[in-house]
Amino acid sequence: MRRRVVITGIGAVTPLGTGMVPTWERLVAGRSALGPITALDPSGFPSRLGGQVGELPTKDHMPKAYRKAIKVMARDTEIAVVAARLAVDDARLSTRFHADTSQAAPTYPADRFACQIGAGLIAADTAELAAAMATAVDPAAPPQTRDRTGGFSLRAWGTEDGGGGGMNNLPPLWMLKYLPNMLACHVSIIHGCEGPSNTHTCGEASGLLSLGESARVIERGNADAAIAGGAESKLNLTGLLRLCGAGHLAPTDGHSTGSDVIRPFDPASPGTLMSEGGALLVLEGQDAANARGARVYATLAGFGAAQSSSAALHRGSGTDASAKALASAIRSALRDAALTSADIDAVVPQGCGVPAFDRAEADALAEVFGLRLASLPAVTLTPFMGNLYAGHASVQAAVAAWCLHTQTLPARLHAGTPAKVRAEQVASAPASLRAVLVTCQSIAGQCAAMVVTRPE
Repeated sequence: MRRRVVITGIGAVTPLGTGMVPTWERLVAGRSALGPITALDPSGFPSRLGGQVGELPTKDHMPKAYRKAIKVMARDTEIAVVAARLAVDDARLSTRFHADTSQAAPTYPADRFACQIGAGLIAADTAELAAAMATAVDPAAPPQTRDRTGGFSLRAWGTEDGGGGGMNNLPPLWMLKYLPNMLACHVSIIHGCEGPSNTHTCGEASGLLSLGESARVIERGNADAAIAGGAESKLNLTGLLRLCGAGHLAPTDGHSTGSDVIRPFDPASPGTLMSEGGALLVLEGQDAANARGARVYATLAGFGAAQSSSAALHRGSGTDASAKALASAIRSALRDAALTSADIDAVVPQGCGVPAFDRAEADALAEVFGLRLASLPAVTLTPFMGNLYAGHASVQAAVAAWCLHTQTLPARLHAGTPAKVRAEQVASAPASLRAVLVTCQSIAGQCAAMVVTRPE
């Protein structure tokens, strides 16, 4: 018999709050966290609202002997470190962290504890990079070049052929701060995850792909538990520049809050808003969880993934290919869970507010659910917290598990008119939930779907 995988711990770090409880409370209350971006100066950009996590107590979630590593942690990594500690504590696991701080023996041997985390392409800290680049200015640069480049010289930056070596003014471990696999690296070191480990850099699908791979690792017996999910912060000048250039971000003039800007599945939605955050979950084999008397939030019953032949969603095209790929992923997840579309009681879609993405997702859901889609409740998160990118799908999965755990559907915010998907504004309400579907897709065409069910 196939080994079942269950969710026993949830660590969420979102603009709504640090921890799943404050995040859930604001979802139920219908209170958005989207507002003016203060983490950087966005005044030169058309989109100036987003979702911010705020100060992170990262060092409090690390062993004292390891706290010096914060120097080489990007914001994305810090979010993952905090989320991992919240998740293992929520699961009531003892890990290497606890062994180092309280001498408690780890619940699982290190080689039976896996870690898969989704990450984005981490942007270098602007001030850190600019300080080094300022040392590579050529005072003899001709005026026309200086006007265009500020006098920056590649020869002065490099070290070959008599170069000035400006790049040597970067911190010695600079590169280690910005590698995407640093999220899984630091979490694995802190908690002693020496089983299968991986990093997914597949845009918005990263978190769900990481959860799916962890489930497979546990199912085939290569581990008994895993920390999995995703985290990312786009709140930097590089992220803002890229997303505005791609046409994904909504202009925000005249708006002081973003809850009425992002309108999931509304063809007239102006776009999305960038944010930061993520969620890491503790997955365990059901047999292992039962043996230690663990509380179970939900069963990860089915997972499916697919790849679209088109990566043109950001240009407003490619929606047909993306819809077919996502529909294929959904069907795979349903087959994996031994369920049909009629068994699904609610869906937690990506619903990012970018019309091309939302149209592809709505078409995929319509292909699978047919006319029933009009009555199937959707749980939409972006009007509350914006787009968390590599961290978004894992937050969707965390919310789906919490819906099953509390038998409640949180509130929905919507300032427009959604098409096809039931995403209009409503208050939170009790619900009888047995199975919830989570869906996501990325700009590069990766698609994933997951079915979580009420634990037996």
